[in-house]
Amino acid sequence: MNLSNLHPAEGSKQSNNFRRGRGHASGNGKTAGKGHKGQKARSGRPRIGFEGGQMPLYRRLPKRGFTNINTKEIVGINVSALNRFEDGADVTIETLMDIGLVKHPRDGVKILGKGNVTKKLNVKVTAFSAAAKEKIEAAGGTCEVEE
Repeated sequence: MNLSNLHPAEGSKQSNNFRRGRGHASGNGKTAGKGHKGQKARSGRPRIGFEGGQMPLYRRLPKRGFTNINTKEIVGINVSALNRFEDGADVTIETLMDIGLVKHPRDGVKILGKGNVTKKLNVKVTAFSAAAKEKIEAAGGTCEVEE
């Protein structure tokens, strides 16, 4: 090894900050790679979304409604899905997540009344529809609202 064959490690040098505007021989002299005149040749770029004075797209499009910051994202699960559990099991949001019925309930889980439940279950979730509560209790189970 000697000084004539030393070089930086592969991928360590990746700078593109070569000196612009240093004469014709550099390949980036005179206009320094910016072409001739025009807005893009000058310093100071226009802001994002600026269309040269034309009414920008985000102002031309109609605005409708609003986003309510107080909405709740409640996951709905039908009563028929609860038949996966064993007879007499306790059904909570955690057990629903364990078997993969719910991914990440941000604000809670509501049991809905589609289908039938054939097993006696103790269900403890955020909310129940009237039909779901009726079907779970008719099968001998209990419904408890979790806060």
